[in-house]
Amino acid sequence: MNLRIAIQKSGRLNEDSLKILKECGISIDNGKDQLKASARNFPMDVFYLRNGDIPQYLKDGVVDIAVIGENVLFEKGEGIEVAEKLGFSKCKVSMAIPKNNAYSNYKDFEGKRIATSYPHTVQKFLEGWGITADIHLINGSVEIAPNIGLADVICDIVSSGSTLFKNNLKEVEVLLKSEAVLAVSPKIDQERRQILDKLRFRIRSVLQARKNRYVLMNVPNTSLDAILKILPGMRSPTVLPLADEGWSSVHTVINKDKFWEVIDELRLAGAEGILVCPIEKMVL
Repeated sequence: MNLRIAIQKSGRLNEDSLKILKECGISIDNGKDQLKASARNFPMDVFYLRNGDIPQYLKDGVVDIAVIGENVLFEKGEGIEVAEKLGFSKCKVSMAIPKNNAYSNYKDFEGKRIATSYPHTVQKFLEGWGITADIHLINGSVEIAPNIGLADVICDIVSSGSTLFKNNLKEVEVLLKSEAVLAVSPKIDQERRQILDKLRFRIRSVLQARKNRYVLMNVPNTSLDAILKILPGMRSPTVLPLADEGWSSVHTVINKDKFWEVIDELRLAGAEGILVCPIEKMVL
């Protein structure tokens, strides 16, 4: 019995999904335009599906798990379990208006025409705010709606904001922040859930590795205590004597988000020959 996973048929989410499976040691045999493929070395079948169709496949139990954006789950996948946040394909679902229009707060949406590909998401927020507006469903090219007089406001995915800028729009409200997640069908059986647990273990090891860097440095023993106080290692750094008397080699792991601040402190405290290495896997 194989675990059935759905990923986006094409696009950035497809590439990142296949990349994380590869980093988990899973080799996928798939040819061009193939809609289903199997792993050579893991009990898994991969289904390549349209992004918007994936929530229904999960609900129906056609697939057991999926890599999908939180924004799509919020729109179409109510009640579907999120097993892991994957840290890639980050974006926002935001309201935007013509850049020359004034904006005070969400009350300005009252009575407005809102164009969006996310009607249920917009409706949920409008109801929460106690606002009544006219929602126009548009599949694709939502940004053009205000320019052709179809809508006063749009609600769409925002990544860099460049598309809004090119269409003379400005972001005024962020409805939700999204990233890729591993979603689980409510109909997954126990045998496949056991396979899922093995996959989640691998994914966590990959994600932990992405967040950290392995650091080695040479430290004069006179500065060792000061250096060890700076280091935020998982437990405690490894300290080994060097051939040169009075010096030690210190090995540790540093979170990449704090990396440069820590490195600056280490240099000031006397560390030399600092070597930084990526971590392929990190099993905790």
